[in-house]
Amino acid sequence: MNVRLYLLQRATALVMAPLIIGHLGIIFYATRQGLTAADILGRTRGSVGWGLYYVAFVLAASVHGAIGMRGIAMEWGGLKGRSLDLLMWAFGLMLAGLGLRAVYAVVM
Repeated sequence: MNVRLYLLQRATALVMAPLIIGHLGIIFYATRQGLTAADILGRTRGSVGWGLYYVAFVLAASVHGAIGMRGIAMEWGGLKGRSLDLLMWAFGLMLAGLGLRAVYAVVM
């Protein structure tokens, strides 16, 4: 694997680790408080802070996942060169698009 992609995947893991811990903490808090989905959406609507938090999460996960999918496609699928890179970009953009759409739905 390309050294830059290797380092980028490790960097996104470093970004995601505290975001995942925070996300799980939020889930535990919400369930212990008996909050409903409507309660949670009421708290996140219009929140720039939550929006930025989850946009960072989505972008890091999209890059991380796309690089991982590239490695899987290379090792298991035998893809190489341009087709491998196109798959990585398409998968990453798809993940980012779906994730950002979800963030928009929760925050806006």
